[in-house]
Amino acid sequence: MKRTPHLLAIQSHVVFGHAGNSAAVFPIQRVGVNVWPLNTVQFSNHTQYGQWAGEVLESAQIPALVEGIATIGELGRCDAVLSGYLGSAAQGRAILQGLARIKAANPKVLYLCDPVMGHPEKGCSVAPEVSHFLLEEAAAVADFLCPNQLELNSFAGYPPRSLQDCVYMARSLLARGPQAVLVKHLDYPGKAADCFEMLLVTAEANWHLQRPLLAFPRQPVGVGDLTSGLFLARLLLGDEPLAAFEFTAAAVHEVLLETQACASWELELVRAQDRIAHPRQRFAAVRL
Repeated sequence: MKRTPHLLAIQSHVVFGHAGNSAAVFPIQRVGVNVWPLNTVQFSNHTQYGQWAGEVLESAQIPALVEGIATIGELGRCDAVLSGYLGSAAQGRAILQGLARIKAANPKVLYLCDPVMGHPEKGCSVAPEVSHFLLEEAAAVADFLCPNQLELNSFAGYPPRSLQDCVYMARSLLARGPQAVLVKHLDYPGKAADCFEMLLVTAEANWHLQRPLLAFPRQPVGVGDLTSGLFLARLLLGDEPLAAFEFTAAAVHEVLLETQACASWELELVRAQDRIAHPRQRFAAVRL
């Protein structure tokens, strides 16, 4: 029997709704990967509600929890680390410390960094020091980077003027060390208004994918967290990056279709669970 992969997911958690680990853990499990969730923050709900309760995890707890897993002899079974929303730059450095400890137990471990930065228009609050950490430290260590367009702009230092600009911006990140860059949401002048576009850039090729843009009164939160988690899960299950990219786009689309049908602001992960594992419609990426 083939061994089930194990993934350490270090990001935010909300008690109500779906963001961070609350958006990623169940879908990752549903496609067949074991998840070890480590929550950087625990909030009552995601911050786009405008108010929330909860607290940020002390950064020292992150390497301490990793060491606790090492103490019981299980750390070598960790195949990948996923990091997302950070409450502080100190948490980010603690994650890199934990990653180094895991690599000592399993040198083949993969690290996917979802570089969550602030988005004031959406009410997403991230300290400026976190953005600096992601730009200057995390990108150099990550095997995979999964920015959205705003985060890609922050890495590059300017907004794109075209799709080709987006490709150039993403490819420039490969020089920092990642094997691949997945841009979860493209936005550039001239983009088709009725399409949701994504980009995957590897050393060998650039892949562009389009799927229908679904209309919502308020766009659901946690879609990026879902995307990063599923992409990494499919890589652990043996997919090549292109296959993982296409599968992820299809599975996320299925979740959004169910969410739209329910007129929900929160992702309908449970209702869509079978279609996460077995998407009905696939979207083929085009090589640029």
